[in-house]
Amino acid sequence: MSVVPVSKNDEVVVDIVGLTHDGEGVGRADGFTLFIQGALPGERVRAKVLKVKKQYGYAKLMEMVVASAERVDAPCAIYKQCGGCQLQHMDYAAQLSWKRQHVVDNLERIAKLRVAGDGVVAAAAGDGAGVGASVGTADNGAGVGASADGVNAGVVVHPTIGMDDPWRYRNKAQVPMGMEASGLIGGFYARGSHRIIDMNECLIQHSSNDEIIARVKAIGRELGVTAYSEETGRGLLRHVMARVGVLSGEMMVVLVTNGSKIPAVERWIERIRESVPGVKSIVQNVNTRKTNVIFGDETRVLWGSDVIYDELDGIRFAISARSFYQVNPAQTVELYRQAVDYAGLTGTETVIDAYCGIGTISLFLARRAGRVYGVEIVPEAIEDAKRNAELNGIGNATFEAGAAEVVIPRWRKEGIVPDVIVVDPPRKGCDAELLETILAMQPERVVYVSCNPSTLARDLRVLEDGGYRTVEVQPVDMFPWTVHVECCVSLYYYK
Repeated sequence: MSVVPVSKNDEVVVDIVGLTHDGEGVGRADGFTLFIQGALPGERVRAKVLKVKKQYGYAKLMEMVVASAERVDAPCAIYKQCGGCQLQHMDYAAQLSWKRQHVVDNLERIAKLRVAGDGVVAAAAGDGAGVGASVGTADNGAGVGASADGVNAGVVVHPTIGMDDPWRYRNKAQVPMGMEASGLIGGFYARGSHRIIDMNECLIQHSSNDEIIARVKAIGRELGVTAYSEETGRGLLRHVMARVGVLSGEMMVVLVTNGSKIPAVERWIERIRESVPGVKSIVQNVNTRKTNVIFGDETRVLWGSDVIYDELDGIRFAISARSFYQVNPAQTVELYRQAVDYAGLTGTETVIDAYCGIGTISLFLARRAGRVYGVEIVPEAIEDAKRNAELNGIGNATFEAGAAEVVIPRWRKEGIVPDVIVVDPPRKGCDAELLETILAMQPERVVYVSCNPSTLARDLRVLEDGGYRTVEVQPVDMFPWTVHVECCVSLYYYK
């Protein structure tokens, strides 16, 4: 049996060799792995061991011995306490590079795919003609993954698309509420806990969201409102959600309450309207369950409209309190344009959009396709999608509520045969039944939009084994200063 070379409370000098998917530095102390929050690759640090397991341990950064050239000062005053961001101490260009490598590592380790070298990436990105111009394509336009002689030149993973100004990008804030001696507080959870760090400003939030949260907290203190306690199950206010239409300037306030009755509700509404110019919607959501899930099943409008409006690439969207709508509008346009490009549309194709939500990708696709069919398991989202299609005068998009793995096979029996299937699943990835359905329908192209590189890689392996080839991957930095990265992936059927 090997002996662990470190013990709890030891102070050790550690060389940092990488980052975990959570943004922790990966260090080696006499060959033993230690995870150290706040350390960057290439650094040497002095750290205090906090916890030791058989194969690895955790340590606290105590002193910087040799700093990385990629280290920067985090501008957020509560960055070290708050768990909202993980990479503010890392240069932005270095973040973009790490996120691409994070995607590559998952493709190679989990999907068992061979990734083309950086030279191919540079050529593909630089000549403007796409992958085919740099490595050759088959006559059917299938790109790298399905070349005419069957040789796979490797998946091209492009450089991560970043932002010119990677701050103040979030159009939605969901803030848990708590109590201190002074009254109501609200902010994000401390790293690894449910302890709330009271927050007056968040540098990745739209400034309107900061204003809404601050005003609602002040009104709550003024009216003596209590916050929900996870320990006791008592208290009224659980979360406050602020939403802003970045182009429209319209704002929504959602009060998530532990119970349906809000004391002095008319005063609440009056004070919010007085103190938040531009508010168009004040909504209550009732959640009485002992759960970490933010929303309950009952939602009602207290004042104003049930939606606010925003616009993406010329398409207008109505957004309700519980709608899924990407939080970074500028990068959403980059991502969805890439999805449309990978779909290879000429104006005649039939496209199925699984996990269509409120129809965002569907309506982008509908401008270039013959017909688009969207399916989503949340009925309210489908109603929003139908409203958004009508709002934009788009008549070639059809939406249906239900599980994709149930609805899509029925569509097939009804004679709907897709040329392209687009999937944009939650972090857990695609349902196994949906992947089986895709393999049974064999569309020429699949476009996979992912917010989780590991479940993406898992699903790509299934599709590859079923006859598809992964051709290109475009990472997009949807969430600067965090460890998260979105990807858009192009696949072709080759058998």
